[in-house]
Amino acid sequence: MGKPRFRQEVIDETLRKLHAAVQGVKASVVVNRDGLLVASFPPGNEDDVLANPTSSPQVAAMAATLIGLAERTLGRLAQGDMERLLIEGENGVMVVYPAGRATLAVLLDKDQKIGPVLYASARIAKDIAEILKG
Repeated sequence: MGKPRFRQEVIDETLRKLHAAVQGVKASVVVNRDGLLVASFPPGNEDDVLANPTSSPQVAAMAATLIGLAERTLGRLAQGDMERLLIEGENGVMVVYPAGRATLAVLLDKDQKIGPVLYASARIAKDIAEILKG
């Protein structure tokens, strides 16, 4: 048997797999429902916050807030559980998925084909939910 791994290591490896599998993913982050950062890829650099802006605590809090608002809105409109939240900006796209007790947010280039990213991100969100469940 291999050496036991911490959940954090498994989540970090899962995010690395997402970046390796899909071109155009600039950054990804996992936050808990309280808005605290669980993991980010590429890892944050406190000396250069712009290198991976999604690893900042502020972005983690915003992603959790967005998910909460989207879920309440869907509930109020009787549209069922949230599957994903897609935000398109002038320079990029962020897609946010519920991942069990956490949230997965993925930032990608604006000119990237979004289909493969949506498919891969949905699978990764399910994997993260399972990791956090165990």
